[in-house]
Amino acid sequence: MALPDWTVYALCIASVCGGFYICRVSKCARISAWRNSRIAKLMARTEKPLFWIAYSLYTRTKLGYIFHKRQMKKARERYPAGHSKTQPTIINGIKIIPVPILLDNYSYVVIDTASNMAVVVDPADPQPVQACLEEEGVALQAVLCTHKHWDHSGGNRALKRRYGSCRVYGNAMDNIPGLTHPLSDKDTIDFGTRLHFRAFYTPGHTVGHVIYLLDGRAIGGPSSLFSGDLVFLSGCGRMFEGNASTMLSSLDTVGSLNDETLLWPGHEYAEDNLLFAAEVEPCNAVREQKLQWVLQQRGQRLCTCPSTLAEEKQYNPFLRCHSQDLHRALGLQQKQDEDWTSYRARVLEELRRRKDIYKDR
Repeated sequence: MALPDWTVYALCIASVCGGFYICRVSKCARISAWRNSRIAKLMARTEKPLFWIAYSLYTRTKLGYIFHKRQMKKARERYPAGHSKTQPTIINGIKIIPVPILLDNYSYVVIDTASNMAVVVDPADPQPVQACLEEEGVALQAVLCTHKHWDHSGGNRALKRRYGSCRVYGNAMDNIPGLTHPLSDKDTIDFGTRLHFRAFYTPGHTVGHVIYLLDGRAIGGPSSLFSGDLVFLSGCGRMFEGNASTMLSSLDTVGSLNDETLLWPGHEYAEDNLLFAAEVEPCNAVREQKLQWVLQQRGQRLCTCPSTLAEEKQYNPFLRCHSQDLHRALGLQQKQDEDWTSYRARVLEELRRRKDIYKDR
């Protein structure tokens, strides 16, 4: 989740009711408990208090869904055919269709063409997802939801109503809308004989974020990683509900996967991310080559998915916290009493801080 327009409206509401809310809360002992709570400590430290009021409204109240519905309407009016032009990828009878939704999100419809079974990843807007399913003439078996933010989960309930036997998978810690099948780390999910997914618990962006790996061995091709807001092409998600150590562990999960794995992220952020990567690693030739390709694609509003993890490990700074070149570019050195993992977490924290500044300027 980026910082979409909902923050503006939420902040307006927060500014009106925030004073009343704060005064009321300050009169009770619970404010002390909140300040010392685990979730408060986990939240990123760089945001202003009003942002966290807006974030809480977005994630914990019906106001969040109201903002989401407004975003859906706005996106449908602005991009009737979707924000990007996409093409399906077919791997030995498994068809992966990126569905452009909202202003820069992607849902993914994954189809076993032999059995006409389909699952969908992060259907934030049910309308274009349902249109895709009907055009393909397939039966929806399940929703695989990476996390609770409405721009990834907003269509769960609508699709479950439309397709009565549809199951909704996700992590229970994230309060996924319409959740029917809670998942734990490394749980497997099978649909027929060819769609085999494994869920990995990857907190940091949210406390219950998960990613889904479609196993390529069953189809004789590369695996596919549906990464939600953990990893993007040359980027990673903001640490809304986790610290750098937590996020690093989740990114290391991605880094441990096979290099040939295809990466299907939750947003079209490629151009912005590569331009930021150019600032922190200006001499990275692989990054420069990818940037030129992305600029060509985006000049025609073409989708930039998928990349491969082999590529990402060469130019995505958030997967390169071990790189000496990156350390020098950031002006960081390992302290004498600092272990390697702690140092890499400090590198990640500095990268994320710079990216937040870069994004907001």
